[in-house]
Amino acid sequence: MKVLTAAPGSCKGIRACEKACAKALHKSEDASLSAIRVSGSDGARSFTMCNQCGDCIAVCPTRALYRNKAGIVLVKKSLCVSCFVCVGFCPTGAMSWHPDVDTPIKCISCGKCVKACPEHVLGLVDQDHSGLPA
Repeated sequence: MKVLTAAPGSCKGIRACEKACAKALHKSEDASLSAIRVSGSDGARSFTMCNQCGDCIAVCPTRALYRNKAGIVLVKKSLCVSCFVCVGFCPTGAMSWHPDVDTPIKCISCGKCVKACPEHVLGLVDQDHSGLPA
């Protein structure tokens, strides 16, 4: 599976990654709709992003969360009841919610944020997903 990586020390805080993610997921450049979040200031930036661990799958009461064949954890919107238990449970704080979105905001490892970063701070790396929650 593809998982996001980051080199926070190289980040200039342009936040093009957040806008690209929001556009990919919600057709909006509103960074609050992004599944990746950049915080901090020069030299002390940090990223909140999904590592596709799948821990959220077990807590979903409707089984709306699942791992696809590539290993990416996705939300089946037709099953999601917007309880956001997964958001509160996410061990990395990467899943989020927004009042204008009915389902959790979740990284799908599409790579749009990686391509948008002019500083090449982000990357997508292959990671074995065997043995992780299905």
